[in-house]
Amino acid sequence: MPQVLVIGDDLTGSNATGARFARAGLRTISVSGVERVPCAMDADVVVLNLGTRHAAADAARERVRHAALAAPFAELVVKRVDTTLRGNVGAEVDALFEVLEPGTRALVVPAFPDAGRTTVGGLHLVDGVPLAETFAARDPLNPVSSSRVATLLREGTRRSITEVPIDVVQAGAGSVAEALSATDAELVVCDATTNAHLSTIADAAARVQDAGGARWLSVDSGPFAVRLATALGIGPGVRALRPVLAVVGSITATTHDQVLETEQVLGARFVDVTLDALDPRAIADRARELARTGSRIVGIRTVPPGPGAPADPALAARIPGVLAEATAMLLDDGVFGGLYATGGDIAEATTEALGSSGFAIDTEVLPLAVAGRLVGGPHDGLPFATKGGLIGDRTAAVACLEHLITTIAGQQRGIPQ
Repeated sequence: MPQVLVIGDDLTGSNATGARFARAGLRTISVSGVERVPCAMDADVVVLNLGTRHAAADAARERVRHAALAAPFAELVVKRVDTTLRGNVGAEVDALFEVLEPGTRALVVPAFPDAGRTTVGGLHLVDGVPLAETFAARDPLNPVSSSRVATLLREGTRRSITEVPIDVVQAGAGSVAEALSATDAELVVCDATTNAHLSTIADAAARVQDAGGARWLSVDSGPFAVRLATALGIGPGVRALRPVLAVVGSITATTHDQVLETEQVLGARFVDVTLDALDPRAIADRARELARTGSRIVGIRTVPPGPGAPADPALAARIPGVLAEATAMLLDDGVFGGLYATGGDIAEATTEALGSSGFAIDTEVLPLAVAGRLVGGPHDGLPFATKGGLIGDRTAAVACLEHLITTIAGQQRGIPQ
């Protein structure tokens, strides 16, 4: 049975949300129409497009009620909404309350930071502009009348609504969990401006649910729902995915930002390697400890000298070889299912240390970042992605790692790659 049911109001948005679950390693099938759901019951995630964005509110309600019964055992129900909150948002959420189990509460997190959609002070913004002052207010079929999320929800529901402001979110998951537990409002609108905020809210919601609190209905445009599923322990319908080993030798500001994004978005955990501690065996041992925590991404990264500390060219020249040797030790354990290397010298030293004779390129994840498999040697066929240290924006490493996670999930399912 599906673990997640996503109910969308248009095809493109539904598929975009499905793609995010697929990148997280869950088998995802998108269908249009409730009658097609039985064809997707072996998936981890069913994305059901109802095409209700331009429907009358009463018709939208009825379709959503019927849809919620299509996968009654789903651990998480997601009401996928438009990134600019067009359509029958309040009415469709209200309809779900009528059929979901008692005690369900809606966590409304419409922010989509990567697309310039953020929520601050309960107001939804597009590239920093209040929603009611954007193109969404001029939509000929579904003009948005307000920038306040709660106001738009109240157009379709009389249920209680509260807001969690940005300062509470910035204070961390503990503060958000306290705020969620302190209110019995049926709909909780959360501010968020970054992907890290989405993860914080998801972690807080999972704490509340795990403690016997509300079962959450996710109301968002895609990125939050995936994080909530992860926080709730919803994963691929196969044995636990083998983690990815990330090897980061570049110490540029670009790489620093990209690594930080992997920590915030994917929960990556890294062993810091300093120039005065270049012992590959010790590095590998510390990485093994992190791998036991269950993180999907475990890495080793070079930390630059502190401010004012003189650089030692001889020590710096040792870094690629040391990281490559530690990588070989870790991969010999058979724990890791994929390898990510950033920095050309690191990638070259690593493939050599692994006894690989080449790299079979499958795809370009983004310009100058490629993914494929090692060829030859003891790790023949291992999924591998590599990227230059100065390549891409802050999300580039996340894109490469998500590609590897999906590839590993496919291998474990026996899906031809």
